[in-house]
Amino acid sequence: MSLGLILYRLGVTLLEPFTPGILVSRARQGKEDPVRHDERLGVASVDRPAGPLVWIHAVSVGESLSVLPLIERLRARRPEATVLVTSGTATSAELLGKRLPAGAIHQYAPLDTPGSSSRFLEHWRPDLAIFVESEFWPNLILGAKRQGAKLVLLSARITAKTARGWSWAPGLARTVLGAFDRVLPQDRASADRLARYVAPGPLVNLKYVGAPLACDEAELARVRAQVGGRPVVVAASTHPQEEVFVADAFRRLPPTDPPALLILVPRHPERGGEVAEALKDLSPGRRSTGEPIGPGDRVHVADTLGEMGLWFRLADVAVMGGGFAPGIGGHNPLEPARLGAPVITGPHAFNFQDVYAEMLAGETGALLAHSEADLSRLIGELLADPARARRIGEAGRAFAASKSAALDDAWAQLEPLLP
Repeated sequence: MSLGLILYRLGVTLLEPFTPGILVSRARQGKEDPVRHDERLGVASVDRPAGPLVWIHAVSVGESLSVLPLIERLRARRPEATVLVTSGTATSAELLGKRLPAGAIHQYAPLDTPGSSSRFLEHWRPDLAIFVESEFWPNLILGAKRQGAKLVLLSARITAKTARGWSWAPGLARTVLGAFDRVLPQDRASADRLARYVAPGPLVNLKYVGAPLACDEAELARVRAQVGGRPVVVAASTHPQEEVFVADAFRRLPPTDPPALLILVPRHPERGGEVAEALKDLSPGRRSTGEPIGPGDRVHVADTLGEMGLWFRLADVAVMGGGFAPGIGGHNPLEPARLGAPVITGPHAFNFQDVYAEMLAGETGALLAHSEADLSRLIGELLADPARARRIGEAGRAFAASKSAALDDAWAQLEPLLP
């Protein structure tokens, strides 16, 4: 056993007696689900169904969305297997509660303490455990391995920061990564970083996979009637400070006839009140409070969950959040691209640098704004030239369709390991 693993286990063992109190405190801050926080201690809220079980762990919203096509394929081709999905955030839990197919169960991920991980694994006894992107929990991973589960690290994303952290405990990294039967990186940079500790398999990026986001057609018609003939700019999955940044760029647009409408969709819907307050001089309505989009509104805050398919269908231009503030890394541009919306990203979308490199080349679905002035200029150009906007959007749609083979690639690697 490596020194790094010994120290890790000692640290989480000493922390374990305090975890119930920590969870209660976090629940008061809105960071945990107070009704289900026992799941974080490894106490299951539902029985384990009989038969084989595939466990998929996806930490947050982006990862959870990326595994939905895989879950649907598992349920279609291996209906006798239960699919257990764990995630760590209330937003992802709410989303998965709405989107998981029959035969799939959601639980909050247990803390990686000895007691919590043991209770979780003893109850669920997974036959195959799939960890998505960058989730490395030694007690859960090694505990599942000891139980005899097959292990896959799927769509693995290893940042330079993560790699630097591993350099301080290479033995721990080798032990944890060596437990996986398949390690499938999502990009070449991650593969190179993983190769220092384990032999990675072929590249598989689940975020390339997916059908166009769904929406309620009746609601789409209702909101479209509220919008009227106005051009619509949707700023999707925005983070703190980005809403003001986008709104300031929007203010600088040349006048349009009829006036353009900005719809802001914060990544975390609970920030809706904060966003509306920051832009109170524009008197934005809020979706969560039931306010319709009025005929004179310039800005609307769409602070609800699971309606991105609705907003992208309305968008003449989609501004993707997460790329205008340093340190976030951007969000998936293929979601608006699948619905034909031309995308504008900021310069900090490093989590999707490979896909953006292709989409930015020859305006294959996306444009890059380095500054507020850039963003205002690009939005204005697309609104003034609908033919160009449609051309960019259709190029993005075709590009997104070309990436759908990633699910087949993932399935080819996973199928031999299925129970």
